[in-house]
Amino acid sequence: MTTPSALERPTGVPLVRRTAARLVLLPAVVLALLPPRHIRTALGILRRGAAPASTGQAQNARDAMCAVSLLCAGPKGCLPRSLGAALLCRLGGTWPTWCTGVRVTPPFTAHAWIEAEGRPVGEGVPQGYFARLVAVAPPSGPADR
Repeated sequence: MTTPSALERPTGVPLVRRTAARLVLLPAVVLALLPPRHIRTALGILRRGAAPASTGQAQNARDAMCAVSLLCAGPKGCLPRSLGAALLCRLGGTWPTWCTGVRVTPPFTAHAWIEAEGRPVGEGVPQGYFARLVAVAPPSGPADR
């Protein structure tokens, strides 16, 4: 038996932001089809030269992705949602920490998310709820940029 649920899609996302989110949606979905090591390599290249994203910037990007895509807004859309939010931040010159990992408490569940200022963005969970397996953080110095 299934439990009925409704997707909560953000409202009030400006047209320019929704347009940019639509622009990065296809690349995000294509990236989501790649093996993890290829995703990590691609994101490692894309993050070059970016400043760390603030929580507000990361939340705005995540909201925009959920506003334009039912896939991203849905419970199984975490990978394209997180990739799209990271790409959308990059269009603005910033980069959140893109993460993939597992839920710490049972039942085991894989998940992908973004973090800013050391905290998950828009996940509604406490710090430490997920264990990171792969993370692509903002560039840390001139060697990364």
